[in-house]
Order: sequence, then C-alpha cells, then structure tokens
Amino acid sequence: MLPPRFIIACLSIFALADAAWADDDPALCDITVDPPAVTLAGADARFTLLVEGRRADGRIVDLTRHARYRSLSPDVVEVSDQGVVYPRADGSGEVEIDVAGQKRLVLCHVTGSRQTPLYNFANDVVPLLSRFGCNSSGCHGKAEGQNGFKLSVFGFDPAADYRALTMEDRGRRVFPASASQSLLLRKAAGQAPHGGGVRIGGDSREYRILHDWIAGGLRFGDAADPHVVSIALTPRERLLDLRAGQQLRVTARYSDGRQVDVTSLVRFQSNNEALAVVDESGLVAAGEMPGQVAVMASFMGEVDLFRAIIPQPGTTAGHAPLAENNFIDRLVAAQLAKLNLAPSPSADDATFLRRVYLDTIGTLPTAGEARQFLTDARGDRRARLVDDLLSRPEFADYWALKWADLLRVDRVALGHKGAYAYYRWIRDSLASKKPLDQFAREVLTAEGPLAESPAGNFYKVVQKPGEMASTLSQVFLGVRISCAECHHHPFDRWSQTDYYGMVDFFAPLARRQAPRGEMLLAGAAAETKHPRTGETVRAHPLGAETPQSLPVGDRRTALADWMTSRDNPWFAKNLANRVWAHYLGRGLVEPVDDVRATNPPGNPELLGALATYLADHQFDLRELIRVITSSAVYQLSSRPNETNERDEQNYSRALFKPLDAEVLLDAVCQTTGVGEKFPGIPAGYRAVQLWDSNVSHYFLKLFGRPLRKTPCKCERNAEASVAQVLHFLNSPEIEDKLAHESGRIKHLAAEHADNGELADELYLTFFSRFPSDDERRTAIGHLGRSTAGRRRAAEDLAWTMLNSLEFAFNH
Repeated sequence: MLPPRFIIACLSIFALADAAWADDDPALCDITVDPPAVTLAGADARFTLLVEGRRADGRIVDLTRHARYRSLSPDVVEVSDQGVVYPRADGSGEVEIDVAGQKRLVLCHVTGSRQTPLYNFANDVVPLLSRFGCNSSGCHGKAEGQNGFKLSVFGFDPAADYRALTMEDRGRRVFPASASQSLLLRKAAGQAPHGGGVRIGGDSREYRILHDWIAGGLRFGDAADPHVVSIALTPRERLLDLRAGQQLRVTARYSDGRQVDVTSLVRFQSNNEALAVVDESGLVAAGEMPGQVAVMASFMGEVDLFRAIIPQPGTTAGHAPLAENNFIDRLVAAQLAKLNLAPSPSADDATFLRRVYLDTIGTLPTAGEARQFLTDARGDRRARLVDDLLSRPEFADYWALKWADLLRVDRVALGHKGAYAYYRWIRDSLASKKPLDQFAREVLTAEGPLAESPAGNFYKVVQKPGEMASTLSQVFLGVRISCAECHHHPFDRWSQTDYYGMVDFFAPLARRQAPRGEMLLAGAAAETKHPRTGETVRAHPLGAETPQSLPVGDRRTALADWMTSRDNPWFAKNLANRVWAHYLGRGLVEPVDDVRATNPPGNPELLGALATYLADHQFDLRELIRVITSSAVYQLSSRPNETNERDEQNYSRALFKPLDAEVLLDAVCQTTGVGEKFPGIPAGYRAVQLWDSNVSHYFLKLFGRPLRKTPCKCERNAEASVAQVLHFLNSPEIEDKLAHESGRIKHLAAEHADNGELADELYLTFFSRFPSDDERRTAIGHLGRSTAGRRRAAEDLAWTMLNSLEFAFNH
C-alpha cells in the first residue's frame, strides 16, 4: 500500500496540473496578492503570499502555485518557488509576482534580521516536535513512549517534555557544548539510526532553530514570555472547482500583539478526504465529488477552519426544483443551489409508506395497511399516516431501543431487575410524551432509592465521575471530552481544566445500601485536583470560567439547568441532529456524537433552524419528527440523477439505510408470519422490544447489535458483510420460517387461488407495494409452471424477496 503522504502529494499535483489552464485564462479580470506589503521582524520570520485571480463571473481562483516569484532585492529578502518570503538583511525590498500574463509587486520591510533570537521551549521547540510527529500517539507521544523516550501527546505538557529532553537519560539527548552532536539533532536529521526516519533536513530552518536553542543553553522560557492566544486561517472559505487547489496561510496571534506566519508548523486535517485532501504545507486539493469540506489547522492548542464548497460542474436545467413544504426545504434548496445539484424527484406513495414506517416505528406495514394507504385518495394521507404512527405503541418500543443503547441499559452491570426497571423508565418516558429536556434532566439529577428513581441506574452502569461526565456530554451534547482527561483535545478547545470541571459535578455521587434498597446520594466530596498542576478545579460547564465557589446543594442541578437550557449551544442542536440523522441517513454533523469546532455541520443554517424548532416546541420529539417527515427533502426518491449521483452529504436524494439488526429480524418474522423465541424472554416479544442487549442470538450479533459498553453510536455496526449475505442465502432458520406449516406463505398460497392475487399479496407483504406489470407477469409465470408445486413456488418468490436489497435496506 502506498504511504498516505505519497497519495496526498499525488492528488495535490494532479489537482494543480488540472488547474494549470488559469495561467492564460482570458476570463481572469483581476489579479491580487495578499498581502500587498510584508513586514518581517526577526531572523526566523517568514510570510506566505497568496495569489488570487478573479473571473468575470466573480469566482476567485487560487494562483499561488502557478505564479513565478522573483526577489528584486535578493540582499534584503528572498522568496521560494511557493511564494514564501524570508529575510536576508535589514532594509526594504520588493518581490515580483508574474502570473496569467500580469505582474504584481510586494513591498517587503525587514527588521531585526541580525538579532540573536531568544528561544522559548514551549513557543519554538514544542511546535517543531508536533509538526514532525515526534509527540504523536504513534511515536514518542504514546503511553509508553518510544525506545525509552516519552513526550506528552501533541505537546500538552511542555514542562514534562522539557525534563524528558534535557534531564532524562543523563542528559545525553542534548549537548549544548556541541549542539550539532546532540542526539536529538543527529537522529532527526538522519545522521544516526532513527526508527522514525529522517524528520528534519540538516540545512533547514527548523534544524537551525533546534540547533540554536540547544547552543543557547536550552532555555525553557519565562511565564512572562509571549504565548499564542489564537490562530487564523486565510482564506476562511472558497468555492472550488473539482480537482482545483487552494493554498492556505495560518497566522498566530501572540499575547504581545505580534502576528506570526506559522503555516509551516501547523498540523492540517481534512474532515472528508473523499472531497478534499490537504498536504503538510497547507495546499488543499479538491477531489472529484461535489460537496462541502472543512480543513482544520491546529497549532499550540488553538484551532481554526477553512471551508471549501465544491459545486458539481454543468447545469441543472431540465430538473424540477425542490418543493418547499417547510423551512427545511428552503434551507436545503439554498445549499443545493450553491453546489449546483438538482434534487431527485419525490418518492412515490409506496416508497414513502415503507420508509416512514421503518424510520418511525421500526416495523414494516402489513399487506392490509399498505393496501389501505396506497388506495387512499386524500391529499393529506402522508401527514395522517405520520400522526397515526406517532400514536402507536411500537413508536415507544423502537425509540426506547435507541435510547437504551445510548444510556447503556446493561443487564450484566445492573442485574435483571435493575436493567428492566431502567428500560421501562425510558420506554414509559417516550410513551408519555415526556419532553426531551425533562428526560435529560431526570437522568442528570437522579437520586434516592433506585427502585423509585430508575433513571439513577445510569450511575450504576457508569460508575466513575470521569466516565459520567464524558458519557453524558457525548449523549446529550454530542461533545466528546474524554481525551481531555489526559491532554488538551487535539481537535477542539477542551483542556484538562474543562474536563475536570465537568467531572467535579459528579464527584460527590455515591451509592449506598439502605433498608429500601440501593440508594444514589449526592453528598460531600474531596476537591477535584488538576492531575498536572495540582490546582483545585471546581465544577463548571464546558466553555465557562472556573467559579470562585461551588453551587449550593447537588451540583448536578446547576449542570442540568445549563445543559437543558434552550440557550445551550449544543443540547438542542445535538438532539435535532440525532433525529435528523436517523431519518435522513446522515447527520448534519457526522459522526453525530462528535460535535466540535473542527467538525462543523454541513448545513449550519439548517441545524440551527431545527434546534430552534425543537426548543420552540418544548423539546417535543414527535413535533420534530412531524416537521422532518413533512419536508419535501425527506420525501425525495433514492433514485439519483446525473447531478447528484455522487452526493451523499447534502440531501439531494434519499440514501439507502441498512436496517437495524432488531428491525431486520422483526421484518423477517413479520413477513414469514413466524415469530422468534428469545432465550429467557416470554414468547411474543419482538426484537425491538428486547431490553436486554445480552440476550444470546446469532442473527442479532451478526447484523451489528451493540453491546452497550460505550455511548458511541458506532457500537451499532451497520457495515454489510459476506457472512450476512451468506446467512440470508443459506440459513436453515430462515428456510424454516418460509416453509413453516403455520407460516404466512402457506396461508397466502391457500387463501389466494389466483396467481395474480397471490403475487400482489407477496409484494405488499415484503415490499409494501404492488408489483410492476413485468414483476407480476414473472411471478405469475413462476407460480404457474413450477414443478415443485404452487406453495413451494410461493416460498421461492418469498426467499428471493428476502434476499433483495429492497428488503434489507430502507430507501
């Protein structure tokens, strides 16, 4: 397999080669260089020039890698082939840029080029260790370090790294008396054997900085030294053609007001490499799929984003626009217009019927229900159907299954009685239309006897305060904070202080045995200490400052007030995103439980509108479902057109969604008319009603039922496998259901003597639709000429339907 960096480099080169036409493009009407003037302060200064052209239609095209650069004052300033300007001597000079038949000049002013830099370990050395992967989790940053040398992950603990580098192993890693002989430099430059290979060129600027820091006495730095307070990406957003490139520049703002170009030290990452990749120099290369992609830049614990919108080339003429049933359609249509994508047509009634049944109650419609809906001539039949589904008991069954996964109803941890009581509380909450904010509050603040407060069983499954904080943040906010337990979150702003501030809300919790059974109590607790600094960290919500005092009473009450507030920046958005992802097959933030600054929503306006709608309707889950299912977007066909066949993130068509393991097993049982008996569970239970995820069942395990050991949605494995296909093709259990003497197939064959009627009933049973004319003729022919008998022929047709994509997927 080719190394990822090689692949990225090839893609970048391919992208730029494709965009080379811009050099003599007559449509370019303006060329600009950003900035038009540069000030370089200090011997280590550098600045990346960005060259852009504007087309007649207003589109901005990046020309940075197509321009030719020449220093007109080589004694004062030099410039690389990629447009990076470096100082040579104090004074003023000019750099000439030649591109697309036009020339531009950039004035450069250099100061302090001869001053000896006063290096700071955290500001100048740690970024180099991060830039070259030395402190990554795959190298010296992993838990046990590498070959006896351990660094903090991503440099979150500079003091510990300084000690490891300068004091451990008898100080042999650095040698101030002869800096070039330091083991750090010799290994990094490939002058001594190094498992990580050559990381820094011996004649590079980075090598010189490390060398001069060592030779200068290994200065750690003072608390008063300037530090990074933020970083900024330029540009912030661009419209890119397929296979086009865009050079990025990153500047860091220091506490003393300085703006420093740190592009060469930044770690870049794309949140969707199928749409665009980014190389280590900050060159973004769009691929061959339309969509939106975010590129993250991370430096010294600060992050920023670049967003690229990559439209589909060509025209959408000849395609009908998206109907506007509600605000959802308006906001999706605006997104599709940006991307030049035409929506698929609306799905027919049969497709909508099956889709909304499976999405809302996890159950197929019966043949009778399908026939009734498909012959209903009322104009509001779809809305009426949704209202009916939301009032059925199967709704609470299905959504209780989903919340039981997230809140970890685990019989192994809770015992039979406790797990069942916990599940019943979840299901009863959904059946009684309990608002989602109240539902969350009851989990967050549960206390007293577990027999009277079943929601408190969560704190028996998740027993450590740190796990409580990270699990509930992930479930109710969609925010992952667990990695901040050990180090600063590498892709977000969460620090260890933020993490332990959340932990302290749960530190007083304890479980006690009492005459009334097990009790959950919130008493006094020892102070929560920062593991690195030893300082006391008091309970405070994410993003808030550490308070001077603790809340009075149970600290979780204050947390619940903050978390369930409509003004909370994550709560309503997370719930709306989870429901949207369930119905549309993909979240506006994806993964749905990984909300962070560097993983922005694909359509932030839509996510905001859905969250506002949910809050305005008192966090009523059913109201949110009504507005989603009534949208034209939800009701689109899954059949692609030539503009959207590669679009899987902008809702221009319905996506194929694999059925949950429990839903698929129930569908097999319902269509064959033969139920399943689960070990230890009374007869008559359907799979979606199973409160115990540890019930032994091969089918459910094979098709991805989660074990409920984490709150991650990824525990439910939706990936198809060869074993699944073979099971449907060859399973004796499925064959027994099809051929069962009390099964539906035998009953239908006996009840419908006319082969055409039998074909209709089979299609309504398995696909919730009538067969097409061709399908009906084929079915009639097979039923009429089979030598195995009419019943066996009907079983063969049913077996074929069970093994179809139309049956196994919601579409």
